Amino acid sequence: MGTRTSTSIEETHQIAREVLEALQADDSIPGTGTIVALQGNLGAGKTVFVKGVAQTLGVIEEVTSPTFVIEKIYKLPEGGRWKQLVHIDAYRLEGEEELRAIDWGRVATDPGNLVMMEWPEQVGLGVPERAHWITFTVQDEHTRTIELPETLEANEA
Repeated sequence: MGTRTSTSIEETHQIAREVLEALQADDSIPGTGTIVALQGNLGAGKTVFVKGVAQTLGVIEEVTSPTFVIEKIYKLPEGGRWKQLVHIDAYRLEGEEELRAIDWGRVATDPGNLVMMEWPEQVGLGVPERAHWITFTVQDEHTRTIELPETLEANEA
């Protein structure tokens, strides 16, 4: 895994842009949704990262954590790899069976979906093996480390 350090929202957004470039180039499992599992404590930068992805993809709406609604779907501009960004906050879920409420089988397999799931550990085996796991760790008030899997290692700018 590659480890990156972020000391600002802007740096986290830059890492998100680089990860997005790697995701767009990844065609290892065609014909299915692209899933990114975002792991880390409260305040570790998961939602900030998703905001950076959304901004890069052209989402105009304000992106907020879907803690109480579980899932928010953002339509993406035409012509890109994905048709929609699906932002899931699984914090309040108690296992993979609760993913049925958001039609997870369809969401996870639709090749037009880029799925960003916060708190994936809450749903255990509900997260497919093909998911790209990114771990966020708080170092201090302003510093976060972001661990990327080899498949998404972004080059330091």
